[in-house]
Amino acid sequence: QVQLVESGGGLVQAGGSLRLSCAASGDIRSISRMGWYRQTPGKQRELVADISRGCSTNNADSVKGRFTISRDNAQNTVYLQMKILQPEDTAVYYCAAQNRWTLRYAYWGQGTQVTVSS
Repeated sequence: QVQLVESGGGLVQAGGSLRLSCAASGDIRSISRMGWYRQTPGKQRELVADISRGCSTNNADSVKGRFTISRDNAQNTVYLQMKILQPEDTAVYYCAAQNRWTLRYAYWGQGTQVTVSS
C-alpha cells in the first residue's frame, strides 16, 4: 500500500502564490506517475498536472504558465508550485499516485483546501 500526505494549502489573495507538497510512503516501488487533482462542490475531480518518474509533465490547459509540478524521487515527494492564483483555482487539491502495473491512479491523499479570494 501507499500513503500520501499533502501539505501547503491555505487562503491567498488573487495573484498570489502557494506551494503544495505531497509525501509518499509505503510501497514506493509500486508508484509510476504522481499528480495533483482538484475538485469543487458539484463538479468532477479534474487533473491539474502529473509527472512521471523521469519528470515528464502533463498540465491542464487552465493552469499552463501558472502552475509547475515537480518531483523529488529521492524524497518520494511531489510538489505543485502555483502562481498567479485566481478565484477559479479555489478547490480541494488531492495528491494522487499511479499504480505502475494497472496504470490507474489508485492512491489518494486526504486533500488540502486552496482558497483564492478576489
